[in-house]
Amino acid sequence: MEVFSDKIISGLPNFILAVITLLGGIWLIKWFLGFIHRRFQRNTVDVSLSEFLISIIRVVLYILLIISCASMIGIQTSSFVAVLGAGGLAVGLALQGSLSNFAGGVLILLFKPFKVGHFISSANNVSGTVLKIDILYTTLKAGNGTTIYAPNGPLANAVINNTSDNENRQAEYKISISFDTNIDTARKVILAVLESDEQILKDPKPVILVSSLEDSAVVLLVRAWVANGNFWPVYHANYQKIKEALEKNQIILSKKAEIYVMANRVS
Repeated sequence: MEVFSDKIISGLPNFILAVITLLGGIWLIKWFLGFIHRRFQRNTVDVSLSEFLISIIRVVLYILLIISCASMIGIQTSSFVAVLGAGGLAVGLALQGSLSNFAGGVLILLFKPFKVGHFISSANNVSGTVLKIDILYTTLKAGNGTTIYAPNGPLANAVINNTSDNENRQAEYKISISFDTNIDTARKVILAVLESDEQILKDPKPVILVSSLEDSAVVLLVRAWVANGNFWPVYHANYQKIKEALEKNQIILSKKAEIYVMANRVS
């Protein structure tokens, strides 16, 4: 009993210090997590990303606090740390693909190459309107109505074409006319069609250039700016209007142009 009481008395200061450290550490961790949360809100970090990061920080800090308090009262923590390290390595190897998607999701949510509602297409043949951005996957709606779940890892490392990031978008037409057609006359007819459409922007003005000279046709390159939200309806409607206006003014389209215009009308 005397030996036992001596050990208790000798270890009492360390025990009291460990309790004080535990209580102070809990308060400090809560304050720090609140500070991080406020910083995330101020910098408009995505809610799902901020909550996930805060939960990871919370777990790591509490583990460190418990290990520190245990070592203060004489508990050997080296084996515990080794087990945690081995477990973390095993989990990392098992979830290598998921960790890659997680890292990609963090990059997407931090740097925001696209947002919900944007239409994107990537070099790995993924395209659609962004419905939701999660930690591991980005959900898109394809043009045919199907839902696409794209892993964030490959998506973050691919070249992304974001057609919704700007307010306006350029519509580009290629019109092939016969060699016998007067280019200036064709240009005036096409320009009149574009100027009559109120949804075609007046600034910058539409531009009509000779793109190339082929075996049996002169290819005109027509460029006009449209508000992003109206792009596809205006794009297809004006292809039809341009064809009908050229035919009305007896401007002969090449067979290649006929096929190209009809394909766009069908789509």
